[in-house]
Amino acid sequence: MTDIELKNVSYVYSAETPFEKAALTNINLKINGGIITGLMGHTGSGKSTLVQLLNGLLKPTSGQIFVGGVDIWAEPKKIRDVRFKVGLVFQYPEYQLFEETVYKDIAFGPINMGLDETEVDTRVRGAAIFTHIDESLFEKSPFELSGGQRRRVAIAGVMAMEPEVLILDEPAAGLDPMGREEILGGVWSYQRNRKSTVIIVSHSMEDMARYSDRIIVMNQSEIIMHGTCHEIFKRSNELINVGLDIPQITQLMLELKNRGADINADIFTVEAAKDEILSKIRTNRS
Repeated sequence: MTDIELKNVSYVYSAETPFEKAALTNINLKINGGIITGLMGHTGSGKSTLVQLLNGLLKPTSGQIFVGGVDIWAEPKKIRDVRFKVGLVFQYPEYQLFEETVYKDIAFGPINMGLDETEVDTRVRGAAIFTHIDESLFEKSPFELSGGQRRRVAIAGVMAMEPEVLILDEPAAGLDPMGREEILGGVWSYQRNRKSTVIIVSHSMEDMARYSDRIIVMNQSEIIMHGTCHEIFKRSNELINVGLDIPQITQLMLELKNRGADINADIFTVEAAKDEILSKIRTNRS
């Protein structure tokens, strides 16, 4: 399990020019290893900058970033190794596919890690299972697949490298409910199986509530909340004030409570809401 820690991290775009803009300001944060952490915030809050810093694609203007207790910029010439340790899946990764076949696309990362043919094959097949890619698709061109299938191939290519930290930026954006379930359910299964550290960036409150163990909320280049799903979503008014939403089921439970129902409104999943409502019905009947 790999922890991540940021100490006094700031990042400024176009520093010392008329276009200077602070994307992150003095961030101090610890992301626990071995769980799924959700990262949310409105557009421009600094989420994408933060995950690119964790992967070493950007270097902080100031401060330090530790992955597994090691400062990733202590030896700049070895920053490429960090990208094998911290895998980053960009938004709409299907546009980055380029190989002749699905198998070759998934295998690209492991091959570049210098793994032997047997290990590459094992990793490709393992990643395909987590992302629900049938082996019958291995010899097809990725460009013959549907959009959801192509995205799963792209995600599998990063999973196949078995990074200690897996970061996904809006992995289910633009997909229908079934596609969202396939991708996010696969990520959840991957994390539970590998015990790896996973960070999911998403605007979907429902996805955050269902799949995250902890949540980080950003606003105007700063971390404003960090806690469990229960701790975050019970602060619904604060979330709304910074331009975010709360899960629809939480909205429903709050409305029921406002209308006089004797229920617990601090609920953020459909399953928990069902249990709460059925419990009250049974109590009223007895």
